[in-house]
Amino acid sequence: MMPVISMTWSEGADTTLPLPSYETAGAAGADLRANFADRADVELAPGARVLIPTGLHVAIPEGFEMQIRPRSGLALKQGISLVNTPGTIDSDYRGPLGILVINHGQEPVTISHGQRIAQAVIAPVVQARFAIVANLDETARGVGGFGSTGRG
Repeated sequence: MMPVISMTWSEGADTTLPLPSYETAGAAGADLRANFADRADVELAPGARVLIPTGLHVAIPEGFEMQIRPRSGLALKQGISLVNTPGTIDSDYRGPLGILVINHGQEPVTISHGQRIAQAVIAPVVQARFAIVANLDETARGVGGFGSTGRG
């Protein structure tokens, strides 16, 4: 079953920009675009972060989430990533969809109106029940922490 993500435009959004889209037949993520109400570009200094509006509000079906992930090309070429990656948009959120980007590069980067800045992956959600027990089951790894599985 293919979930339908219902969307509305934010007030002042550029409604001529494309909706999120999969750029290839095998793409897992749909590209999201910067949608600045004033249509002006934003310059992001090295180390700076900014919330980029998409101009959209979304309704994700119950039992799913929208994961917001960086675009690998922007990360490689300009050092642009997301502060909280992947970001999660819950099925009960109806506010504006914004992308929290950070410039990990050495040079200022311009984010342009309409630019593809992140990707959205729709994924099923399983909610768990949490319980305190007397003992946990034993495993080969046991209590080994970071790096405990060795190299290679």
